[in-house]
Amino acid sequence: ASKWGKDQDKDSGAWYEEVACPYYVFKDAGLSVVIASPLGGPIPIDAGSKADAFMTDYTRKFDADADALAVLNSSTKLSDVDAATFDAVYLAGGHATYTDFPDNKELIAIVETLYNAGKVVAADCHGPVGLVNCKKADGTPLVSGLNVTGFLDTEEQAVGLDPVKCDVLPFSLQQKFTELGGNFQAGADWSSNAVSAGKLITGQNPQSSEQVAQAMLTALAK
Repeated sequence: ASKWGKDQDKDSGAWYEEVACPYYVFKDAGLSVVIASPLGGPIPIDAGSKADAFMTDYTRKFDADADALAVLNSSTKLSDVDAATFDAVYLAGGHATYTDFPDNKELIAIVETLYNAGKVVAADCHGPVGLVNCKKADGTPLVSGLNVTGFLDTEEQAVGLDPVKCDVLPFSLQQKFTELGGNFQAGADWSSNAVSAGKLITGQNPQSSEQVAQAMLTALAK
């Protein structure tokens, strides 16, 4: 989505680093990568993530990669994804995930199909909002009883959002995971923090994208 917030009046999109870094980590490891989105077609990128302060070697490489940009602009529609043919799914973040991840039936089905088949499910930063309505095979919340992480309340506050009032945020990811029975593992603000719980891997923030991707490679090798 390109808009988010309770009033759907805030600009956003996918966070560039969280798309670009794992894309190259996976490609460099010889994996076949499919970029998918709820609507298919071009994926909006949060303009803030393209500011100089947030650009990385991975995003600059992606910017100069015609093939990668073509894939980003012609993403596969989630409803056309056959989860049974994949070994892993990774959910990139960006505040826009609040708009089209939590209640997306196709995304929930993909995550549940892979996780319940013992395959790898990963999400970084705000990508984990796509896990809040997912269930294990026994019907309990996917994150229940598992070590998880995601964008912290203190990090939301640092970017001017109130995770208590939730006047813009639909909900606090940190509080939601705790309510669902997850063992929330908070690292230092803006530091890399990837948490593995078997085949479920979650990352805290944009700084965690490479650690999440590498943890996925480790899990895939098991």
